[in-house]
Amino acid sequence: MASGHIRCGTVGMADTQLQDWHDRALQLEQEVERAVIGLARQIRLVNVAVFARGHVLLEGDVGVGKTTLLRAVARAIGGCYERVEGTIDLMPSDLVYYTYINEAGRPRVSPGPLLKHGDALSVFFFNEINRARPQVHSLLLRAMAERRITAFNREHELPHLQIFADRNRLEREETFELPSAARDRFMMELLIELPEDRELQRQLMFDTRFADADALIAGVRPGVLDYQGLNRFSAHLQGEIQASPTLQHYALDICRATRDPQHYGVVIDDVDMGHVVEAGMSPRATGMLLRAARVVAWLRGGTAVLPEDLHAVFRETAAHRIVFRPVYEMRRAEIASRLVTQILEQVCVP
Repeated sequence: MASGHIRCGTVGMADTQLQDWHDRALQLEQEVERAVIGLARQIRLVNVAVFARGHVLLEGDVGVGKTTLLRAVARAIGGCYERVEGTIDLMPSDLVYYTYINEAGRPRVSPGPLLKHGDALSVFFFNEINRARPQVHSLLLRAMAERRITAFNREHELPHLQIFADRNRLEREETFELPSAARDRFMMELLIELPEDRELQRQLMFDTRFADADALIAGVRPGVLDYQGLNRFSAHLQGEIQASPTLQHYALDICRATRDPQHYGVVIDDVDMGHVVEAGMSPRATGMLLRAARVVAWLRGGTAVLPEDLHAVFRETAAHRIVFRPVYEMRRAEIASRLVTQILEQVCVP
């Protein structure tokens, strides 16, 4: 159960709305798999985030398919898609408007990537977010938290906005680490890697169809989901999929264990468990974990959350939120992975 495996199942629910959207959710995954291969688990987790209405932080090396994955998801969701490249000279205003000289030689101002599509913007991809300055992160935080921004002396609503970002994990020059408050706004952090299967690697490297990303995206059926109905349906789903008091207490325990692992008997070699964690999952993070687990339960055909549904998304919702003491921060990737694994093994499952 601690493996985080996500199962599919036959929906046994009488609610026709849950059934109809369930079919569409599986169709979305099938369409995205036309464009990317070897990422079935990541596609499922992105799907979970879409229906839980959470933002996603991606991490992975260059050229492993992050952008193609998100473009395929955006096309299948429907609505408008925008992409911004993080650079050290990017300013918050660059997300809101841009200035130019028109044909008559006069200066003009036009809406930027966050505003140009109005309320039709559904997916916004921030590439290499840690190359952007903290001021840009602050604007993005508000857009993520409130789905609105202030510009041109008024509030602009972005009701369907879902933000995906990726982080350059190799280069350190001219980068700004995301503060914990920024990381906490992302429901999940997903690792995108080259598939281990040698045949899949061969296809990605030598099958010519994978050399043309635009053609791959064009093969994805557009508008599989009704992006304008996602917020309403997500609220309905969260109300229909039950989480028992026992399950809720278990979720509290595994989240509390990220703040005080020693209390739950978690032991990691060469780590002082009493002085390793600075901060763990917040109440908001615990709520996001439950939101994601309800979607996992729904996708497998259940009507109530089981411990295995929490396990399926715990690593992706917990690891990036744990803040380590400075002496351990340089070993974050290693320690966070082992800590999450130990928590799922040590905390008693109801």
